[in-house]
Amino acid sequence: MSDMITLFEDEETSKIRYISFIGGANFRFDLAIIQTDRFFGKKLVISIQSGRTGIIGPDDLEEPGFLEGTFQLKEEEAQELYQYLIQVV
Repeated sequence: MSDMITLFEDEETSKIRYISFIGGANFRFDLAIIQTDRFFGKKLVISIQSGRTGIIGPDDLEEPGFLEGTFQLKEEEAQELYQYLIQVV
């Protein structure tokens, strides 16, 4: 017998957007942005390059250091990512 406890298990259809772009400072980003009924309207953003994931809404983007910490980016890289995400989140 297993000691595993399932807290929930749901299945849903989600909208997934894949995007690759290079910003003005030549940083490349490869992202998967998942829109789901979970996360209170926020989107699940996955960096395909690093595997790092964030649950992001517009309010999170305004938090100082949020993108740097979530995706382990330098300030300049985070600014480029911010410029894209502010349009789609």
